[in-house]
Amino acid sequence: MSLACDQLLDKIHSKRACVGVVGLGYVGLPLLVEFARAGFDATGIDVDPRKVDAINAGTSYIPDVKPADVESLVAAGRLRATTDFRAVASLDTVNICVPTPLRKTKDPDMSFIAAAVEGIARHLRPGTLVVLESTTYPGTTEEFVKPRLEARGLMASVDFFLAFSPERVDPGNPTFNTRNVPKVVGGVDPESTALAGALYASAIERIVPVSSPHVAEMVKLLENTFRAVNIGLANEIALMCDRMGVDVWEVVQAAATKPFGFMPFYPGPGLGGHCIPIDPFYLSWKAKQSGFESRFIELAGHINGSMPHFVVSKIADALNVQQKSINGSTVLVLGVAYKRDINDIRESPSLDVMTLLMQKGAEVHYADPYVPTLSSTDWHGGQDLKEPLKSEPLTAATIAKADCVVILTDHRIVDYAMVQHAAKAIVDTRNAISRPNPNVFRIGAPTAAGMRVPLRTPDDREAKVVA
Repeated sequence: MSLACDQLLDKIHSKRACVGVVGLGYVGLPLLVEFARAGFDATGIDVDPRKVDAINAGTSYIPDVKPADVESLVAAGRLRATTDFRAVASLDTVNICVPTPLRKTKDPDMSFIAAAVEGIARHLRPGTLVVLESTTYPGTTEEFVKPRLEARGLMASVDFFLAFSPERVDPGNPTFNTRNVPKVVGGVDPESTALAGALYASAIERIVPVSSPHVAEMVKLLENTFRAVNIGLANEIALMCDRMGVDVWEVVQAAATKPFGFMPFYPGPGLGGHCIPIDPFYLSWKAKQSGFESRFIELAGHINGSMPHFVVSKIADALNVQQKSINGSTVLVLGVAYKRDINDIRESPSLDVMTLLMQKGAEVHYADPYVPTLSSTDWHGGQDLKEPLKSEPLTAATIAKADCVVILTDHRIVDYAMVQHAAKAIVDTRNAISRPNPNVFRIGAPTAAGMRVPLRTPDDREAKVVA
C-alpha cells in the first residue's frame, strides 16, 4: 500500500479521521450519525440551511434518527453541520448522499451530484477518500465523478481515493437500519476499496467488497429493478384478478405458504419512494446507450405507472353505484406518504391519484397523520395549489362527509373499522380492510353483495342499502 493509504487507514482505525457527509436527507443524516456514534469527528454539509440549523440545534427531521441521539452527539462535539463546502478542506473522508431524480424524459438528472462533486473538488486535499452513495447508472463514479474531481489537478489513485457504495436505506423499517444492512463497496483501485471498507466497517456490521464501482453501481440497480419488476407482475395479476372476479390478496397469501421458489409481492396504487420508481430507468437508460433494449423494465414501468389510472377507474365505479360522477364528488384520500408509517411523499402514487381526480373535477381532501400539510413545492409535477392542503382529522364525521374514501397508504395508526363503518364507499388499494364488505371496493378483488353499497350520513348510523 502507498504511504497515503497507510496514513489514512491508520486514522480510520484509530478514529482520528475527520469524516464528512454531503447531503443530509434520509440517507446522509443516518450515516453521519452512525459515524459520529462510532467515535469519529463528523461534519455534515447541506445546501438547505434549515437542515443545518436543526442538526446544530441538536434535533432531527428524519424519523429514523432519534433527536436525543443528535442532541447528545452535538453536545459531545462529535457532530456538526454546515452549508459551507470549505469544510471539505479539513476532512479525511467525504461521502456523497445527494438525490438523483429523473428528468421528465426519464433520463438521469445528475445536477445534484455535479453540484456536490464540484463543491468538493474546490477544497479537496491530497490523501482524501471520496465515496459516492447516490443511486445512479453504472459508470457514474469513473465516467462522471472522477474527471470532475480531477479537474483541478489532483489525480484519483495517486492523490486521492475514490469508491462507490450504494445506499440501502429503507425508511421506517424497524428491523433493518444503516448499521445492520450489509454495505457493498467498490473502489477505482484496491486501495480505495480497502479504505472505504475500513471506514464503513467502523460503523456498519458487514462489508461486502466488490471488484469495481461498476459492479457496486449495478448491484443497487439490480436490487430495486428486481422489486419494481415483481411489483409490476403483482399489479398485472391484480388487474387480471379484478377482471376475472378472483381475490388477488387471497391468491398471494396462499401462494406465500410455499416454502421455496416463491417470494410474495403485493399490488398497490403504483410505485413510490426515491428508489424503486426511478432506479430501473437509470439502468434502462444506460442499457439503451449500449444498444440493449430492457423490455422487462419498460413493461414493468408501464404497468406500475398505469395503476393510478386504474385506481381512479375504481373510484368512478364506487361513485357510480351511488349514481354520482367523479366531477363534483368529494373524495377523501387516506395516506399520501409513499408507504405506511413514514412521512416521505417522494414519488408517492397518492399524488398521482389526487392529480387525476382533480383533473376530473373532484373535490379532493386527504388525511395523513404523518403529513400535516401538502404544498405545491412538495407536489413535484402536480397541482399548482393556491393554498397548501391540510390533513383532515381522522374522525367518523370527516370520513362520512366524503362521497368516496380511497385508502392509498395503509398507516397502522388508522382505525379501519371506524373508516369502514362511517364511509359511504371505500376504494381500498392496500387490503387494509381484508374482509369483503358491501361498501368496499378492493383492487384485484370482487366487490361483496353484487356491488350493493350502504349509504351513510353523519347522523344516520344505519345502512341504507341502494341496489
